[in-house]
Amino acid sequence: MATQEFYIRASDETDARGPFTLDQLSSLVAAGQVTPETLYYDTLSEQWVPIDADPEVKASLFPEKKRLRIRARDARRTTSTGDRTAAPITVDDMLAAADNRTEGAGAKTKMRNQLRVARIGLWSVVGMLLASAASLMLSPPAIMHIGTGDFARLFSHPFALLGACDLLLALFLCLQMVSVYPLVRLRALLGLGFFGIVFWSYSESAPIAWVALASIGLYFSTIFISAIRLVSAALLGFAGVAAFAHYMLG
Repeated sequence: MATQEFYIRASDETDARGPFTLDQLSSLVAAGQVTPETLYYDTLSEQWVPIDADPEVKASLFPEKKRLRIRARDARRTTSTGDRTAAPITVDDMLAAADNRTEGAGAKTKMRNQLRVARIGLWSVVGMLLASAASLMLSPPAIMHIGTGDFARLFSHPFALLGACDLLLALFLCLQMVSVYPLVRLRALLGLGFFGIVFWSYSESAPIAWVALASIGLYFSTIFISAIRLVSAALLGFAGVAAFAHYMLG
């Protein structure tokens, strides 16, 4: 479960957020943005179910907190008139309570940073997909059909089909539908394989390298939540997309 990805939404919302790891969901719980009534997508039943309905997920996100209590031995001391200085609460209990307060504040800051990075990743992926769609749909093999108005044959061309796919995925992401991230990763892998075979058959190594850079950047921009890693992946992806577009349109 530690590596499982979760998509969540409120019961009164239609747009999903994610993917989140279990640790990230725990941070959202600490920040008060996830409750037991929050819905998550169960891949086994292929339905949205509340966290409260899954005992395993609920136990991971909402464990029973340790309560401050008076130890039996200390309780006897407090009721005794012979020893009025005995402390009813142990030091460990006080430290645990303090840790819970400080972790809550730190979790909110961490969650804000992660959401900011996720937003940067989202728009980076949109930019790469739009650039890829333009380079594919405006490439000489495809633009020839646009010039003649033969749109039926245009969308029978593999390059044009991939460009249309990129455009559609970019549209979904502009609508904040991050649930299509798995499709974006699949598109990155399939594109690498398809273009690798095509250009390898023509003994063209340079475009294979550009496609590889673009695919790697696109793939990891949907995964990384670290700002440094995400920016590195995005720059790598944009460099690959730009070089590939120059090759296709040059």
